[in-house]
Amino acid sequence: MWERTLQDLIRGLRANKKDESKFIAKAVDEIRKEIKSDDMELKAGAVLKLTYLDMVGYDMNWASFHVVEVMSSPRFHLKSVGYLAAVQSFDQETDVLMLTTNLLKKDLTSTPADIAVTLNGLSHIATPDLARDLSTELISMLSHSRAHIRKRAILALYKIMVKYPAAMEQGVSRLKEKLDDPDPGVVASTVNVICELARKKPEDYLLLAPQLFHLLTTSNNNWMLIKIIKLFGCLAPYEPRLVRKLQPPITELISTTPAISLLYECVHTCIIGGMLQGPSGDSLARMCVSKLAAFIEDADQNLKYIALLALVKIVPTHPHLAAEYQDTILASVNDQDISIRMRALDLVSAMVTPSNLQSIVQQILSHLVADSSSSSLPTAAQSLAQHTVPASPSSSRPHISPSQSPAYRLVLSQRILTICSQSMYENVTNFEWYISVLVDLAHVANVDVGAQIRDQLVDVVVRVKGVRRYAVKLTYTLLCDDTLLFNSRDDGSCTEVLWAAAWICGEYCSELAEPQKLLPYLLRPEIATLSPEIIAVYIQAVSKIFGHWAAEIAQRWDDDDLPEVKSTVELILGRVQEFVSSSDVEVQERAANTLQMFKFIQADLNAYKPRPVNADNPFAEASSSFDPITAAEPRFPKSLYLLQPIHGAYELNPVALVAQASVSIPNGLDLDSWIVPPPPDPVSVTDAEAKSRKSSKGKAKEVNGSKSKSKRKQKEGTNGVTLIPLEDETETPEQREQRVAERLDRLRDDPYYIIDDRPSTSKRIHDDVDSIPVVRLDDMPSLAAADDSRVFPSLRDDYTPSSFTIDRDGEMPEGAVIPSRTMTPTPALRESNTPTRMMASFPQYEVEDDEVRTSTPEPIKVIRSKKKTTGKKKRTQNGSLPDLSNP
Repeated sequence: MWERTLQDLIRGLRANKKDESKFIAKAVDEIRKEIKSDDMELKAGAVLKLTYLDMVGYDMNWASFHVVEVMSSPRFHLKSVGYLAAVQSFDQETDVLMLTTNLLKKDLTSTPADIAVTLNGLSHIATPDLARDLSTELISMLSHSRAHIRKRAILALYKIMVKYPAAMEQGVSRLKEKLDDPDPGVVASTVNVICELARKKPEDYLLLAPQLFHLLTTSNNNWMLIKIIKLFGCLAPYEPRLVRKLQPPITELISTTPAISLLYECVHTCIIGGMLQGPSGDSLARMCVSKLAAFIEDADQNLKYIALLALVKIVPTHPHLAAEYQDTILASVNDQDISIRMRALDLVSAMVTPSNLQSIVQQILSHLVADSSSSSLPTAAQSLAQHTVPASPSSSRPHISPSQSPAYRLVLSQRILTICSQSMYENVTNFEWYISVLVDLAHVANVDVGAQIRDQLVDVVVRVKGVRRYAVKLTYTLLCDDTLLFNSRDDGSCTEVLWAAAWICGEYCSELAEPQKLLPYLLRPEIATLSPEIIAVYIQAVSKIFGHWAAEIAQRWDDDDLPEVKSTVELILGRVQEFVSSSDVEVQERAANTLQMFKFIQADLNAYKPRPVNADNPFAEASSSFDPITAAEPRFPKSLYLLQPIHGAYELNPVALVAQASVSIPNGLDLDSWIVPPPPDPVSVTDAEAKSRKSSKGKAKEVNGSKSKSKRKQKEGTNGVTLIPLEDETETPEQREQRVAERLDRLRDDPYYIIDDRPSTSKRIHDDVDSIPVVRLDDMPSLAAADDSRVFPSLRDDYTPSSFTIDRDGEMPEGAVIPSRTMTPTPALRESNTPTRMMASFPQYEVEDDEVRTSTPEPIKVIRSKKKTTGKKKRTQNGSLPDLSNP
């Protein structure tokens, strides 16, 4: 058999690459025969070949018992093969591990070579049972005369304490002794084990701080110093006195050490250990930031990455220090390594202040504006050649534009939105600039961030009143531009911004100089390609803009304006008619409502006849007859004021996040009670109960001198259960009519029941005039005379913005306390505190004082009156229905 050795097996695998599985199957068959041999050399060779096959992916768990046999060999070179195979193939579920306890105890008392290979194997195959049984022997090995045995025993003890926590107390006390061991390798191993143990519970190792501090100030082993400094970084938060004690030696190490790894670990420990706080920490923080800035300028990409990672943790406490290296940090955003760019973006987001926000955002935007075709990454060979020769920090390197992949562009776009909106726009000082940034981002992002831009546009305009005029001006140009509209089908098009633009222009249309010029852009046929949500807002904006423009026309009415108004109404009717049959419910509903209102306006315009102007009363009719209804008839069509009160009666303000939860429940309102109680379920009784009830009832009662039986039929159930009505007695025609009427009244409020509203010959109970509710139109526009010299605001080029005031908290109900802000509230409608401005063209309606509603009406309490058997409602003397609120 030529594949006796491992070398022969490897040569055979290389020679049979085309049919490797067949060759391995044949080799495994031969190994099965070899491993059963009595020759330990042959058995060990077979185990060694199985170990190699296990490394390339073939299972060898079937040979676990044979591995234990090789482990028990007295020859060292065979024993090492067995332990190597055990380390490679054994796991926590291997059954034969229970057979190795006595073997491991025996090997731990053997020769130093056997002890060394046993400790190495035990650290990998230890189980909770083995750790419990061998903890005593392993702890005793810490006192071995040979240093390399003590070092291996310390490292193996870590695994034992992890698997068997009961050995922790005795093990830690012995580790404390090993910190004073004369051998540096033993001390370094002890520090390494303590550093790993302290990750889980650092406060248990504060007693070791004096010894560790002594090692920190006396040792020259950089790798051990790194572990000690890491350990102090975990201990410092639990012992404040350590911070003052560690500052001098760590400062000296930062200033003098040439080892970059040790330098970075010192800086990182200063950050996480709280050593940069207070007056004494300012100088140390400045030193750390300067060292990290030098790492950023280094040619080594690894140093750049860890430096940016550490600076992110320093910026929250010392932003002014990081701001000194703003140009260096921003240059990393353009690095060729994507990981460095991402860390640089994290750092840039953390160091934003009101003074540097605009410069940072503009630089990030410049990366989005760059053409993706011109930003190609170098090949792997070019990158390798470039980093083969180390370059000095001052040497000039060729500028390489970052990758313009969609994922990276999405991160850049989201980062701009995040750093500008954080903490309720606390870093934004010029909201006109931010509005323009949002609009520019919608054009250059080319990724799906339209919904976020839309939400922030609306939120800023609602919260900052001073920016509304500029926002209307900018969104007006956005609606007139065809770029986003014609690119609405592209995956990266931010068409949701058109939703915000239409909403802003509609809600604040009073800021438009010529509102009617925007209507054709909102009604052009191309908007049919937009999403239904945007189309619905377009239709709503059309109604708002026309209502404002029509009211403005009415104030300065001239009969020459009638053709323009008619043509505009015809344009709206023609375009809106196309969306009445839309498949989207929201679009269909808004289109249908708008269509009916404009049909009414069109009918009024067609019926309008010009009236002569009266010099004394320009709004009075020319007729000499006096009619109180038509005495103040205006000269313009009254339908011009139909839409503006609908959309302008309320002011839109932000609402606090917990405003709804702060509204107290009115007295007498039970949210758990039925508004419309469900019909009672029929009573279920057995056949025996039904028969007994029927027999006990006897003969049917006589009604009007004659005997009648109940006509209600009993329905038999599948289980012998009979369903009978609650009242099994004869009804009179009046009682039956009343019962039908009550059932119809009950089902009239049921949304899942369709009522037949066709006229019936039968008399209904509620067919009287007194039951019709009276509706008062208190919210209709007043006809009081106002100043005719009102000038509508317009967009002017010489507009100079004043200081912006942002409503950060939002509105709360009266008496409620505004809590601390945790997230951005959303805008909602609320009744304006200021009265709605009355139109100048109408006299005010005269309403009696006791009928004027100056606040929100009390909720109406509906109490069902108890039904009478007479079938008629009781009326008062004057013929009206009795007061149901006081039964």
